Amino acid sequence: MNLNQVTIHSEKPVETVEFYQKLGLKLIVDSLPRYARLECPDGDSTLSVNIAENVVPNANIVLYFECDDLDTKVAELKELGLEFDEDPTDRPWLWRQAYLQDPNSNKICLFHAGKNRKNPPWRVQ
Repeated sequence: MNLNQVTIHSEKPVETVEFYQKLGLKLIVDSLPRYARLECPDGDSTLSVNIAENVVPNANIVLYFECDDLDTKVAELKELGLEFDEDPTDRPWLWRQAYLQDPNSNKICLFHAGKNRKNPPWRVQ
């Protein structure tokens, strides 16, 4: 099994697509303002944005995007006008993470974990 796609329902689909394009995702289906699909620059995962009314953000869900050079990526995104809730910080679980929100108030984590993403020292054998 492979995670194929995540869909975000949004009252602001155009702004949402622009936000994810700034993060580096590539627009591959454009039926805006109704629907759009974006492709991650690495791997095969996609993210779609579907127009909806009365959307309530879910604080229980966080979208994680791994970046090889997190600090450089965060600096580039700040130059593009994106605001971060938390700058890159080293975590005890051996990840370096930064947080921001998309136009729908969905929590986004940009991180770098390298081999520790799937193979931390405490991985179950």
